[in-house]
Amino acid sequence: MPNHCNCMSICDDSGEIAIMPVVFTFFVMLAFWIVMSGKFDFFHLGMGIVSSGLVAGLSHDLLFEGHTKKLAATLVEITCFLRYLVWLFWQIVLANFHIAGLALSLHPKKHMDPHIIKFRTSLKTNFARFVLANSITLTPGTVSVRIEDDVFYVHAITRRSSADLAGLKPGEMERWVAWVFEGGSR
Repeated sequence: MPNHCNCMSICDDSGEIAIMPVVFTFFVMLAFWIVMSGKFDFFHLGMGIVSSGLVAGLSHDLLFEGHTKKLAATLVEITCFLRYLVWLFWQIVLANFHIAGLALSLHPKKHMDPHIIKFRTSLKTNFARFVLANSITLTPGTVSVRIEDDVFYVHAITRRSSADLAGLKPGEMERWVAWVFEGGSR
């Protein structure tokens, strides 16, 4: 049987229609649209449905690249990710206190030591690396500057901000990301 799918279609490698990634992406995008717009009238919901459908149809493969897990494993991954988000939120709060203390100190330049740190990650998937890079950037005092294969370049405002990234072993944030997306240990 000929493969009737092209690169812009919603088919998997065998030519079968892989509709679940499109449906899931659609609902994620629609929920995001509703939360961000805060409007529940016909026009805004209609635009949300059309926009979410367009985005889901064109980019579902970005969210599910190489994703071959069954539903139960995906639900476990989502649960682990939610636990990671709680931990990340707490790290952001702690980093905010650190940066606020730095900004409010009498001699902030004395404590500042802006630098770029280079470290090698053990994360294997692009998505896990993407999550790590964004998590680093979300944490005040650090910004992911560049990623080349498994090497990260991160700008940090103080040595304390980069302490977890500078070690020979993976840092706590990287261990969390590996635990969520690659079955690693925390």
